[in-house]
Amino acid sequence: MPEHPNFPFRPDHVANEALAAAEAGASIIHVHVRDRETGEPSQALDDYREVVGLIREKNREVILNVTTGPGCNWMQSEEDPAVCGEGTLMFTAERRLEHILDLKPDMCTLDICTMQLWGGVAINLDPMITRMGHMIQDAGVMPEIECFEAGDFVFADDLMAKGAIPGNAPFSFVLGTKYGLPATPEAMLYASNQIPKGAHFTGFGISRHSYPMAAQSVLLGGHVRVGFEDTIYLRKGLMAPDNAAHVRWAVELIERLGADVSSAAETRDMLGLENHAFA
Repeated sequence: MPEHPNFPFRPDHVANEALAAAEAGASIIHVHVRDRETGEPSQALDDYREVVGLIREKNREVILNVTTGPGCNWMQSEEDPAVCGEGTLMFTAERRLEHILDLKPDMCTLDICTMQLWGGVAINLDPMITRMGHMIQDAGVMPEIECFEAGDFVFADDLMAKGAIPGNAPFSFVLGTKYGLPATPEAMLYASNQIPKGAHFTGFGISRHSYPMAAQSVLLGGHVRVGFEDTIYLRKGLMAPDNAAHVRWAVELIERLGADVSSAAETRDMLGLENHAFA
């Protein structure tokens, strides 16, 4: 867990951070959950239920985008390279989507990369992602396609061609991981040219690249993502007190670049999302 005095991990704190971010101008909230005692990442259905329920009690308009990332991490054993090692977390499609099928949020992320990532390998092969893509759509949830490196765009084209992901799915470009797309204007431009014409995208950088890449995304006609998942700093040496502070900085950035900040309702119209909270 990042070394931050206000980093949220208890369900009520996570929900309150989400609500404050929405109040500050965020139209989409990206949700992860953590163990309420240790702060370690959680995959427990009850934790997702509690956080989503607390958010929906207070705000039924903001768009919820819930992660499906956990469950694709493979670590190699030092003793036998053919065997997984400590830290491996590999789930079936059903387990990775358990909370999505139960809660049916507006959106969920869909990581499609297979690459070295954070000391291990993220494995998202065609059979798994094809199954997940169909299950997500059958649940009435919009997948957001997470692209970490150049080959992901070719994979996304193939998935879209066979209906495993919808033709109007939005994309996220994750820039700045060590072995993925670099956090540069050239990489952002390249990524934006690989997706279907007219597709919505969010380009974002991790760590110190967060705000430079946010600006680049706006300049290319994309959307903005900020928050503690990517960095706890607003700029070098200036720690953000909370996620809402990130959102306020992003709103000012967008407006200073001459663009407009969409409301949750406007974003729903843009992405073609129904409001599941009122269904």
